[in-house]
Amino acid sequence: MRTRGIGDRLLFGYVWLVLLRLLAPIVVMIVFGFNDTASKSNVSWQGFTLKWWGRLGDYPDLVNAVSNSITIALLATLITTVLGTLMGLALGRHRFRGQGATNLVMFAAISSPELVMGASLLSLFISVGLETGYVTIVIAHVLFSLSFVAVTVRARVVGLDPSIEEAARDLGATPWVTFWRVTFPMILPGVISGALLAFALSIDDFVITQFTSGATVTFPLWIYGAVRIGIPPQVNVLGTMIFMVGVAIAVVNSVTARRRA
Repeated sequence: MRTRGIGDRLLFGYVWLVLLRLLAPIVVMIVFGFNDTASKSNVSWQGFTLKWWGRLGDYPDLVNAVSNSITIALLATLITTVLGTLMGLALGRHRFRGQGATNLVMFAAISSPELVMGASLLSLFISVGLETGYVTIVIAHVLFSLSFVAVTVRARVVGLDPSIEEAARDLGATPWVTFWRVTFPMILPGVISGALLAFALSIDDFVITQFTSGATVTFPLWIYGAVRIGIPPQVNVLGTMIFMVGVAIAVVNSVTARRRA
């Protein structure tokens, strides 16, 4: 028992070390959003200030890049959630010819390197004569995040009790009413999880976006271009704001799920 207790403590300490290692870059980003730096290079602490939070407009291109990232992520998430939910329902509930190939393609999209997918999408857009830009970024983000949503929803669908839907139909509910009143509320946690995952994958993607962006600049692309001359504190401020919004959404989702349970 004593040996087991020591092992549990070591495991507990190891987990916290890993978490601290993962959170350290985020903490540095937040802290340096309050750095009173006098140069374009925001790499050394020079004092505390709140002025950068009120000077986001000093870099209009940066604000435009953040706006592009957010709108692209929202559009891609909306489209991906609808298509991925339908795919997850079909894969989790029905058996059809070609299902194995569909599963293979989905997991290949998840496991393939972003470099390969980015180059493939760029070749596709050039082949069909589609000019790269805002639209192609949205299409690319939908394509690489669709599999994540479909797999998440399918896992939820597989765990459903079919007798509940059968009971609803026995009580006179139409298939449409059964879906919206019974099936959809039960798979909603999976749908929300898939949507949040798609949004997170889209808003911080760099490699695939670099291949398909054309003249459109997103937040990660702007940061990459600014590294050569120095990243201003406004980048840290905007990154902190995006991170806090993500944390707030995750907390609300967690609280809602616990109350529903």
